[in-house]
Amino acid sequence: MVALALGLAGIARASGSDAVRIAIEEFSIPALDPGITLYVRNKHPRALARVPAEKILLIVHGATWPAEVTFDLKLNGLSWMDYIAQHGYDVYLVDVRGYGRSTRPPEMSVPPEQNEPIVRTVDAVRDVGAAVDFILRRRGVRRLNLLGWSWGTSTAGWYTAQHNDRVVKLVLYAPVWIGDLSRPVAGGSGQLGAWRGITREMARSTWLAGVPEARQADFIPAGWFDSFMAAALASDPVGAAAEPPVMRAPNGVFADNREYWNAGKPLYDPAEIRVPTLLVHGEWDVILPNDMLYGYFAHLVNAPYRRYVQIGEATHHLLMERNRMQAFEAVQQFLDERLQSGQ
Repeated sequence: MVALALGLAGIARASGSDAVRIAIEEFSIPALDPGITLYVRNKHPRALARVPAEKILLIVHGATWPAEVTFDLKLNGLSWMDYIAQHGYDVYLVDVRGYGRSTRPPEMSVPPEQNEPIVRTVDAVRDVGAAVDFILRRRGVRRLNLLGWSWGTSTAGWYTAQHNDRVVKLVLYAPVWIGDLSRPVAGGSGQLGAWRGITREMARSTWLAGVPEARQADFIPAGWFDSFMAAALASDPVGAAAEPPVMRAPNGVFADNREYWNAGKPLYDPAEIRVPTLLVHGEWDVILPNDMLYGYFAHLVNAPYRRYVQIGEATHHLLMERNRMQAFEAVQQFLDERLQSGQ
């Protein structure tokens, strides 16, 4: 099947005396499973004539927020997706099934308690694979770079472990790993329904959970949380029409947390990853805390080279915080460098 192009536009952002013209394209592509379509967004410099594999990046979202709500959210006039495209990259976002503008399973149209958790990690890995296949065909290349955040580190990491030949470099921002098993299980201990609704108050309290109390009042720059929540609710008109307004997200990730990660059973082995890998983490991330970062890093024994970057005074939502440019620059350096193992 051929992907449907939904639109084309352009933006310009000045850098000194230079202006980088960015092309924006949107696609609805078929998933590997029938009846499901996936939303893909692409940004790249208009002047980019030929796209080598090393300059192509696919970004995968986490357990709650669609990719464009976070990675292409303009804060102070710039999104992370813009930043990468301005550095000469052909950068893509994908929403897996159940998120954003991708197909919503029918279970999301009825009360969540009527069904078991939907969209497990294995489903999301298949959707990531469909997006990778689409991009590789579109650009006529055999590999690309992958970046995953939170649950997206599970989907991007697991995909890479199975398809090292299709990945140039891997960036895992807030990696999921086995941690302190006495920690409360993500998603709570009660019965999990098919999906959950996140209110504005829930989103803010989760975001600030690891921030010292004295810093919480002004931790998020003025207006940034409002912009984020407006984008999140706009991505789910059905949830936004509820009272109170919510953004709906599938619960399959929490079922996997209970059955695997929090039960001491990894979904996959990071030792199977054989491409250069960067881990990025925020100092105040209590959702996927430091012990997970260190544990995951210790298992990356077959990557040609590996490193991690810890950003001070940053949480799980680092990409939308005042210290976000530190992460942007660290990831960009990793993507741009041409290191070889043993040099």
